[in-house]
Amino acid sequence: MDVHKATYSLCALDKATGALLAETQCASEPKLVEKFINGLAEELDPDTKFVTGYEAGILGYSLYHSLKNLGIDCIILAPTTMYSSAKNKMVKNDSMDARMIAKNLAANTYCAVYVPDEADNEVKEFIRLRKMMKKDLIRVKQQIGMFLLRQGLKCSASKWTLAYMDWLKKVPLSPVLRSVLDEMTLQKSELEEKIARYDQTIETFANSERYTKPIHALTSMKGFKTTTAMTIHIEIADFKRFKTAKAFMSYVGLNPSEHSSGDHTIKGGDFEAR
Repeated sequence: MDVHKATYSLCALDKATGALLAETQCASEPKLVEKFINGLAEELDPDTKFVTGYEAGILGYSLYHSLKNLGIDCIILAPTTMYSSAKNKMVKNDSMDARMIAKNLAANTYCAVYVPDEADNEVKEFIRLRKMMKKDLIRVKQQIGMFLLRQGLKCSASKWTLAYMDWLKKVPLSPVLRSVLDEMTLQKSELEEKIARYDQTIETFANSERYTKPIHALTSMKGFKTTTAMTIHIEIADFKRFKTAKAFMSYVGLNPSEHSSGDHTIKGGDFEAR
């Protein structure tokens, strides 16, 4: 299935022969996927097993859960692990993409995306909300810095310390420019208050019966605070899904990288967390 917000492109293949059984495009309604499968089932052996799959993307896990609730097996495929022919790269449309996904599903040339349960996914969305606010905070701080630079203003105190914030309140500016700076510092304060409030909620999650044991284990290690521990645990959930330590390190971005040739040496960060 090549899935989008408004439409699904569906393609059915016979796993044993690779033969194209049927293909269609429909509105983005899981019930229409069920209807497509039921139509095929009427023409095939009663013991035929149907498995659906789609690339990880904007729909997240919603379609997966909807199909599961309809009793339809579903797999989310990791795009970077899928085989794609040169033809697919030259000619790309929804129908071709659906065929490519069906071929990968039939040939097992993909890695399945881990699907968290409902409780983990809810916490994951909350942590994403905090991450969004954190990015907004960084952006506002950058805007304040650029504003001061444009006005030719410098402060000897370290950025964002109490002394620095006090200087921002007192630095001489025209009424209009003062209102600009005050609005930006107000945004900064509001975002910091939100993040602090979100951190308290994450602490509550961490202290619940479901998470207290794994989070305590992670926070017992140096450098791990509750929010970091919760983020890692929610993203990973089951360490057993990684076959090797190297696979786990690659997932969290702990593998060192290097791209060197001749006189040119480029080394990546050894610890670039994703």
